[in-house]
Order: sequence, then C-alpha cells, then structure tokens
Amino acid sequence: MSLKVGIVGLPNVGKSTLFNALLKRQQALVANYPFATIEPNVGVVEVPDNRLAELAEVVRNQNSGIRPPIKYATVEFVDIAGLVAGASTGAGLGNKFLSHIREVDVICYVLRDFSDENVTRAGSTNPKDDLEILRMELQLADLQTQENRKTKGKNNPDDDLNLLTEKPEIVVYNTDENNLAGAGVRICAKIEAELATLAPGDARAYMSELGITESGLDKLIKKAYETLDKISFLTAGEIEARAWTIRRGSTALMASGAIHTDFMKKFIKAKICSYDDFVKFNGWRGVAEVGKARFEGKEYEMQDGDVVEFMIGSL
Repeated sequence: MSLKVGIVGLPNVGKSTLFNALLKRQQALVANYPFATIEPNVGVVEVPDNRLAELAEVVRNQNSGIRPPIKYATVEFVDIAGLVAGASTGAGLGNKFLSHIREVDVICYVLRDFSDENVTRAGSTNPKDDLEILRMELQLADLQTQENRKTKGKNNPDDDLNLLTEKPEIVVYNTDENNLAGAGVRICAKIEAELATLAPGDARAYMSELGITESGLDKLIKKAYETLDKISFLTAGEIEARAWTIRRGSTALMASGAIHTDFMKKFIKAKICSYDDFVKFNGWRGVAEVGKARFEGKEYEMQDGDVVEFMIGSL
C-alpha cells in the first residue's frame, strides 16, 4: 500500500526542486516563473529502511550465500502546480490543481523560508501568511463543493464529500542551509538537490559536514507515516526481504491482505517474531530454538517491525 503525498505551495517556493531531489532524477520542470508545473508530476520513492538489509543477510546466511532481493515500502509524491490566491474560483490554474489535491492521502504544504531574492516571489510574503493563503483556498473550495451539492439537492449528511480541509497535512519549510534547526519539518531544497547527485557514501559525508543527520526524504517519510499513523511489518525469505505498510492497529488478518487479498479468505495463523530477535538469533530456526517465535490468530494487533510468515490454506 503506497502512501500518496501531494506537494502543494505558492509558485516559486521550491516544490519542483524538492520533488526532483526526492526522486533523484529530473522528472519535473524547474523554472524561475509561476506555473512551470501544469500537469502534476508523479513519482514513487522507496522508503529508507535499514532493517531490510539485515534481514537479507540473515536469509543469505541460511541459504548457501544467496542473498534475496530487497523490496522497500513506497511513498508516492505528487508535485502539484503552485496555487495562488483566488485558486478556488479558478484563478491561475486553480480548479485543475484543486482536483489533483483531492486524490492524495496527505497534503504537504511547502512554504518559502529562504532568503534568495533572485528567485521571483509570486505573492509570497512570509511562511505564516503563505500557509493561511493556501488553507483559505482549500476552505473556499470546500464551501463551493458544499454549495454545489445543495444546488443539486444532495444534502445527505452521510455522503463522503472528500473535503480538502479534512485531509491530514504536513508543513515543510524550504529554508536556507544555516536555518535547518528548529521546530517543524525544515528542508533546504538546494542541499537536497546536491545530495541527489552524490553516491550514498559521499552523501553521508556531505551531510556530516553540514551537521545533518537525515535527509529531507527521510524527514518527509517519517512525518508522513506519523501523520497517517502507518507502520511497517517485514517478511524475509528466499524470494525477497520486504517491508509492507499498514495502518497502526491493523490485525494480522488485515496485514495478510496487504500481501494479497486472497490471503484474508484462507488465513490460518501468523508466525511472528520481533525484528531484533530475528536478527539476533539468525532467522526462523534460531528464534524457534529459543522460544521467540509465536503463532498468532486473526485478531492479533500488528506491531512495527514484526517479522511475519503467514500460514495460508489452499487458495
């Protein structure tokens, strides 16, 4: 299950620069003028998870040196063109942009907080005011949606209107490299663009020089998971070592459906151990020998980092 994050902001706040850095390739047009992005650019990014490499090594040790491929959980980023005041009534390319926002799971507001005046300002004043403009446009769009439904005689309060203002949100400050400390998600899109061009080892060294402990991608992923209340469970075998995204509080039955919906129909039980035990005792055989593996039923509440093998009847 891929999370869908919509990157939203006023024109020229660095959305497309950040998007390109996140994808590590130039998928979006970055230009110093409003509406450089017209159609939304979409890209799927792997969720960094160091646990998977460890799981793959455990399987390799048990499998005559054959290391299984790693498959990460993913997040889908959607770079949505810049909103302007009046977007809710069609200003700029507003109506089209707002329709794209309706399709995402969480809205990521990118706010201009950098000092480079060579980048044209398009109505941007300060981060606080910019955020209010963006939120106001979504509020006005929701009011218009509600009015349209009344006009058509659709007033059932139980109808799902998919209101923009009901979507979870993340606020990201695109700031200067000397202003990364402080509350909130603070990212320097220029640094992220530079990191995207470096090999992993060089990128880590560069971050160390800058005093950065994690990349902007890591910050966004963690915040998206936290905001949407998501966790990952893990599977490890000869075929692959893989992370699967589920909502916190999901049962073992629901988690099995993340792998394949048919698993829910033929679910028998789930063999589970913690990630730490799986690595410490060298896989399923080791955890079984020390009593760290257990079998759980359909109603077991999954925990982040559970390593799982589902027992499924014939499909």
